[in-house]
Amino acid sequence: MITLMHISCTEDRPRAANAHVADELHAGLNAPDAWISPKFLYDALGSKLFEAICELPEYYPTRTEAAIFARHGAEIARVAGLGSTLVDLGAGNCAKAASLFPLLQPAQYVAVDISTEFLCDALERLRQRFPQIDMEALGMDFSSRFELPPQVHAARRLFFYPGSSIGNFTPDEAHGFLRRLRAQCGDDGGVLIGVDLAKDKATLDAAYDDALGVTAAFNLNVLRHVNHLVGADFDIRAWRHHGFYNAARGRVEMHLEAVRRQEVHWNCGGQACARVFEPGDCIHTENSYKYQQADAIALLERSGFEATRVWTDPQRWFAVIHAQAIH
Repeated sequence: MITLMHISCTEDRPRAANAHVADELHAGLNAPDAWISPKFLYDALGSKLFEAICELPEYYPTRTEAAIFARHGAEIARVAGLGSTLVDLGAGNCAKAASLFPLLQPAQYVAVDISTEFLCDALERLRQRFPQIDMEALGMDFSSRFELPPQVHAARRLFFYPGSSIGNFTPDEAHGFLRRLRAQCGDDGGVLIGVDLAKDKATLDAAYDDALGVTAAFNLNVLRHVNHLVGADFDIRAWRHHGFYNAARGRVEMHLEAVRRQEVHWNCGGQACARVFEPGDCIHTENSYKYQQADAIALLERSGFEATRVWTDPQRWFAVIHAQAIH
């Protein structure tokens, strides 16, 4: 099931969870190894907390990727082409895409995000700055299915997926996701994607468990969001953040760990559900896979794209890849 909504920023924005969201949360909370999808990290407050994370000295991906765009932006624009339909996946505050507008000069900008309230606020400000660009907002969970509505121009779709969000998928899920993009971009489309590259454990551990505790607040906020979505009664004070690099699996993992015994209740399909969490029990909230550059290119090629250019920082910590759809 796809959750898709064409947003007019003057309309009331729905706040209640639909049945699909409730079912997914119930499945995760009730699983033997409990989990919550990382997409639920990004409510309005979560999105603002993530903005703060991007300013932290430990969190290198945002500034490293931004430096790549600043240094190579003109070349990226030449390779990707001007006048595209720029589809910004997980747009958030739209700042990354907006920084490329003067170079890419998109004919249409389509901002896609699960956090509709945050998205509308960002897009309203952006329309004032760039009135010449046709802009659309889509409230969408694109993690499992993906189909763009008719108001999105079909010609020269360029899917923009920065920040290494592709790392939140397992490699198999990433392949499926990219295949869905390929099906939506036509023969003249492509992707411009940010990929975090493999590096030392100390750097990765610090990036996902910062000294100020902003990442901890971001992770813990998902419990507040779940309380809102399904009427749960998580006591956020009874949990702590745990973020670390799992070298064997090539990914950073984020978990929430119970610090004391508690019985948590939530609404599932009109019925009351509950689970006891003992001290040390965890809820898995996010993975962030780190790629070798060659593996990232191979993933794109298996998914129906051909990498045309790769840009990296001097330390080779991060890569921006443009890939064209293969006929």
